[in-house]
Order: sequence, then C-alpha cells, then structure tokens
Amino acid sequence: MSEINISPSPYRVLIIVENLPVPFDRRVWSIATTLRRAGYIVSVICPKARGYQTPEETIDGIHVYRHPLPVEARGIAAYLIEYPLALFWEFALSLKVAWRHGFDAIHACNPPDLIFLVALFYKVFGRKRFLFDHHDVNPELYEAKFGRRDFFWRCLRLAERLTFRTADVSIATNESYRQVAIGRGRMPPDKVFVVRSGPAIERVKAVPAAPKWRNGRRYMVGYVGVIGQSEGLDLLLESIDHIARRRKRDDIQFVVVGRGPDFETIVGLAGKMGLMDRVTFPGRVDDATLFEVLSTADICVNPDRVTKMNDMSTMNKIMEYMALGKPMVQFDVTEGRYSAQDASLYAAANDPVDFGDKIIELIDDPDRRACMGESGKCRLQDVLAWHHQVPHLLQAYDALFRAAG
Repeated sequence: MSEINISPSPYRVLIIVENLPVPFDRRVWSIATTLRRAGYIVSVICPKARGYQTPEETIDGIHVYRHPLPVEARGIAAYLIEYPLALFWEFALSLKVAWRHGFDAIHACNPPDLIFLVALFYKVFGRKRFLFDHHDVNPELYEAKFGRRDFFWRCLRLAERLTFRTADVSIATNESYRQVAIGRGRMPPDKVFVVRSGPAIERVKAVPAAPKWRNGRRYMVGYVGVIGQSEGLDLLLESIDHIARRRKRDDIQFVVVGRGPDFETIVGLAGKMGLMDRVTFPGRVDDATLFEVLSTADICVNPDRVTKMNDMSTMNKIMEYMALGKPMVQFDVTEGRYSAQDASLYAAANDPVDFGDKIIELIDDPDRRACMGESGKCRLQDVLAWHHQVPHLLQAYDALFRAAG
C-alpha cells in the first residue's frame, strides 16, 4: 500500500452521521482515521446502538460523541420522531464539540438530508465550511420503500436540493451519485469527488473456516448486511425455498448476518416457510465472527431488489465479499455490476427462481468459483480498496479549505 505524503493539517473537522454508530460504520471510520493520520483534528457525532453506548470517548485520537436515538425507524411516523430528535442532539453536541475542540468544517453523512440545517447555522454564524458525504439517494430510497411520490417524497427532493446548495464540496460513493450532485444538486463538477467505500485490506482478513456454520451440510452461502425491505431478504428466502422444494437440494446452508428494521419479520417468514433449519440468523456480530462466517462460505449473495435506488448505489457487502475472494450471486444492477464485474453471476431482476438456480450453478462448479473469487479479490486490491480512495478524499478536503483561503 502506497503512503500518502502530506504536511500536517491545521484544520479541525466535525463529522456528523445519523445512520450508524462509529467505529461500526466502516466508511465513516475510514474517513475519520484517514483525516486524523493526515493531521486533521477530528470529532464525530453519531447515534448510540447496541455495543456502542458510551456517550463520550476518544478512539485512535478521534473524539467520539454519541447520542440516544429511537429504535430503527419503521414507517413515516417513526421517521417524524427520529429525525427531529436526532437534529436536536446533533446541534447540542456540536456546541459541546465547538467549546472543547473547535471545528473549521462540518462533514455531514446522509441519510437523512437534514444535517445541512446544523451546517447552515455554522456557515452563517461561524463561517465554517460544509462537506456533504452522499451515502444514499433518499428520494429514490423513499420511493423504493413506500412505492409512491407524494408530499414526503417532494420534501426529500427539497431537502436534497438544499443540502447540495449549502455544501461547499460534496463526495459521492460512485459515479451515479456524482451525476446526481451535478445534475439535481447543480454543484460544479470540480466540487464533486468520487470516494468509494472500499474496505481497508488490512482489516478484512480470511480466517480458518468454522464447520459449525454449515449446520452439517456440505456447502454454505453467506449474506452480510442490513435486513430491510429494499435488501430483498424475502426474495432470498423464496430462492432458498426453490432450492429446497423444487431443486431437491439439502446440501446447502445459508447464514444471514446482520440486523435491521425487518429482522423479526424475515425470521418469522423463514419460520412460516419451514426454512429455519436451512437458514441461520446470528444477528449483528463482531468482526471476528463476521470474517469467520464469510471465510466459511463457498459463495455469497446480494439479493438487493432491483430498484432505481439500488441500481445507483454501491453496496459495502459486495466489497467485503470481494476482499475475501468470494464469488457471488446478485441481481443485475448498474453499480453492483461495476463493482463486482466477473466476480458475480447476475440473476434476472427480482426473480427468486433464477437467483436460486444461479446459486446452484455456482455451487456445482468449484473451478468457476475459484476463478471468480480470485478475479474479485484482484479487482478490490487493485482498484477499489480504501487506500485507492485516500487521495480522492484528501483532494476533496484540499478543495474545501482552498476556497476558504
């Protein structure tokens, strides 16, 4: 891995993320630690979550402040409670950070597209800079979840537009998001930088396989990620049912790692379908367990539904599969294909039968699995891993502060 030679920065940065705690949020933590190594003074405001309950701590020189948040939102009413409460805590804690450490710029990570309100206050009254880290296209996410373009969808479009208008610089996770910033957000192209969410190679380590995850079966298929509506876990269960009932295969175990707003629903559905013996749900796990599961897997899956949102988005789980040299099956979406390329088979859109058949096709061809896994690992190491993103992140920050003199 090449070293970045850069003079220590005199600047102070406050990162605000509402979706996940740090250091669990790997993209945000990679950004924070990269900035810290480049000499920035870094503080982070994030929510509390299971395993991340300490209100204040310093990790690797980064000041972390966590606030309470309701359980993962479900439905519009829950979001109307979560977002104002989160904004209150983000603003309150920003005052504490300003008093204790100071900051020259706010780095806001969506969702939601409301953190610009905190940044706007400091731009107007404190002459601070604002960098927007675009993680999700929220209007498309809303449409995927609720299937409509209504008053709330229009509010999300407005919030997105105001966020881009407030931002001095924006970073996008892929080229599709960059085009949103330039098109819908009307940001100058030279103020929008692509910083992908590739994992740090030194963090993702293969470990010896653990036969317990196979549940006595010959093969194992792994999934890691959020368990929500757009992630298509119900389609995966239909694929597993097809593999078991129609294809008469009893030699494949599935392990679904993660939690989310639909966790209980998906576990209940697996029970109703009679699949609990074939699917293991360990919930959210630590890194050691996660890498043990993925190292044991023969292939991995990404059953994200084909929606406009998923078509435009880069999924972190794909990168982790590739880092461990795992071939995969996913539905055919633009950014998923860009990331995985030859490391994946691509099933017809939202077709659980074809998805299941692709899993069997790959399971029954070990030579192809090995070739695809090696292709993905090389692509990750040569193009997508985090150390390739570091120069782009530092260029974005150079542009952010250059304009401020």
